[in-house]
Amino acid sequence: MKTRYLLQLLGLSALWGSSFVLLRVASPALGPVVLATLRLALATGTLAVIMLLLRHRWPRSHWKEVFGLGILTAALPFLFFSYAALTLPAGYIALFNTTAVLFGTLAAAWLREDTLTWRKLAGCIAGFIGVALIVQLGPVDPTPAVLLAAAAAMAGAGCYGVATPLMKRATTRMEPLTISASIHLGATVFMLPGGAWFLPDATFSASAVMAVLMLGVVTSGLAYWVHLRILRHVPPVAAMSPAFLIPLFGVTWGHLFLGEPLGSGLYIGGAFVLLATALVTGFNPWRRPYPAPPT
Repeated sequence: MKTRYLLQLLGLSALWGSSFVLLRVASPALGPVVLATLRLALATGTLAVIMLLLRHRWPRSHWKEVFGLGILTAALPFLFFSYAALTLPAGYIALFNTTAVLFGTLAAAWLREDTLTWRKLAGCIAGFIGVALIVQLGPVDPTPAVLLAAAAAMAGAGCYGVATPLMKRATTRMEPLTISASIHLGATVFMLPGGAWFLPDATFSASAVMAVLMLGVVTSGLAYWVHLRILRHVPPVAAMSPAFLIPLFGVTWGHLFLGEPLGSGLYIGGAFVLLATALVTGFNPWRRPYPAPPT
């Protein structure tokens, strides 16, 4: 992999890790429903402009499929993570987000898109142990509100994971950029009634507005497009590297910018979650690639 693509992946990891800090800034002011709706609308507008410039067409014949995927992969995760940000530190949410790989592994096996090996099963078990350690031993007391927020973050990660094999099937019929823009559009339509209902309760402070602009335009719109461009030039294992780095950046940014405390449970549980992700994806940074056979 060329150095520029490696640097771009590192930049995306740092950017996506910062999204959880931005959620912590915007969600208390705007509310989870309004924040999720605005984030989806801004991402839709950004991706629609990119589609227009590249002359991509909207998949009208697949509108039912993309609408359902929009609810599962964008509307519900954004809503769940926004709700979790009312209580949980950014580092917690970033670590919970990594468990999407575990849910994706189980969903792919259930839908017969992949096989569930002993290695992957051990990774799933290690991941859920890590989540339990984070909640029980972390620097935040496991109050009912914290447990409910943790369940919301896990639900958001679960939506991402369950939708992974469904997204894989969709890519065989539609272009990735078209799918992304359509998904965000469907999710925006789904969230609009709730966003309009809770809009009078939102407080549009300067920090909240800047945070939601970053979340919608940059982390949910432009960053996705950049990631698609990188995927054309790097191996699949390299493209998965943000899944391992996002929690590290999320914990770091939360500690530096929000003063979030660190504890032994966060370190130990986070190590279990990262180990689990490595087990289920087969990621090994020390493995030397085998040369391609001659043709």
